[in-house]
Amino acid sequence: MTSWAPTFGTSGKPRYLEIADAIERDAASGVLSAGDRLPPQRRLAEVLGLDFTTISRAYTEAQSRGLVESHVGRGTFVRARPGATSPTADPRRTREQDLSMNAPPEPDDPALLAAMRAGLDTVGANLVPLLRYQSTVGSEMDRAAALSWLSMRGMVPNLDRIAVTPGAHATMVAVLSILASPGDTILCEAVTYPGLRSIAARAGLTLIGLPVDVSGILPDALAGAILRHKPKALYLNPTLHNPTTRTIPAARRMEIAEILQRHRLPLIEDDAYGFIQPNAPAPFATLVPALTWHIGGLAKCIGAGLRLAFAIAPDSRSSYQLAQTLRVTNVMASPLSMALVTRWIEDGTADRICRFIRAESAARQEIAEKVLQGFQFDADRHAFNIWLKLPEGGSRAELMGRMNGHGIGLMPSDAFTVLGTPDEHVRICLGGSISREGLRHGLSFLANTLNGEVWLG
Repeated sequence: MTSWAPTFGTSGKPRYLEIADAIERDAASGVLSAGDRLPPQRRLAEVLGLDFTTISRAYTEAQSRGLVESHVGRGTFVRARPGATSPTADPRRTREQDLSMNAPPEPDDPALLAAMRAGLDTVGANLVPLLRYQSTVGSEMDRAAALSWLSMRGMVPNLDRIAVTPGAHATMVAVLSILASPGDTILCEAVTYPGLRSIAARAGLTLIGLPVDVSGILPDALAGAILRHKPKALYLNPTLHNPTTRTIPAARRMEIAEILQRHRLPLIEDDAYGFIQPNAPAPFATLVPALTWHIGGLAKCIGAGLRLAFAIAPDSRSSYQLAQTLRVTNVMASPLSMALVTRWIEDGTADRICRFIRAESAARQEIAEKVLQGFQFDADRHAFNIWLKLPEGGSRAELMGRMNGHGIGLMPSDAFTVLGTPDEHVRICLGGSISREGLRHGLSFLANTLNGEVWLG
């Protein structure tokens, strides 16, 4: 609420205290809602005809009372009122989770949870309008927020190329239906995202897996496959790859981009984890924008239940095709979810959630490293899974059975393998609703199982 201005009384107090009192009064009465952004200090000084120092002191006073919180570069925001009552959680809602998915750690920081709920309260003020049918690709306000978010990864496309979509999976279905027809070929990594395999099977598409090394797909193999198979597109999950946790370095990205450019081959860039890894290499959307369909899902960096993604089409015409396809398949993304994410991006909560996931994932990776010492697995400090190679004689099917009921999500290599025969690897998710202590116990049980020390009588 950047148009807010205080109403002064006749208390005789210094102006900075009157402004702080006005913030407190308007927050209590509902004129200001939790999460509202206050006017910039210089602007408020101009409106009130006061000097900047007075406004600065007023905001500092309000912050000392716990009424507001300030974020450098973003502004000052109204905090949730201390003691404000919250509805009681419905335990029936807390039991639902799909352990087959690679879920991020769930926020448990009280201040962060309060900020998240404050955003929900603010969105609730527009509940009825948000129940209407709305734009297939998001309102201009929501796409502007998406652009602000994407710009943190160096992507600044025109607004007409951005779509707010009902999640990465739905976006892949739409993009593949635009690029390919039944019987066509799509290239991907030898071990790839299971969702792509399911989508391709349903659409009658053939997936060709490309050999990889620690830096990603081999450029020569890519070039050869393009000439041999005449594919319609290449799919890559280039940052914190699911399930191997590897990231394609900048130099390899440049080699791949050059080959795509030479052959004019479209790329589907699944950047699900791009915001999780600090200082991740530049997305392909900045290297070959005219060929890249960038899909920035929010499931891993904010929350899967939102079912949202920010997509960038290669050009305006492609963006129109995407909008029309999404309209046919999904009508629109949830306006409620869009409004909430836009609010969280604007007040900084989305960035706080992402930073929490990043830090918590690092802590959980440390647990895995200690508990599973001596075992062979791929990992990254900021990934929320590991890719475990079973010891000689180990069986992924047997391990899956023994780990049932221990609260840790496991997925065998069969679900990921496109090229060759699935080997004895298992993806182990370290996130989700499980606590650190629960994770430690579960991984200890897994380690003992693999060492043959668990009695099954």
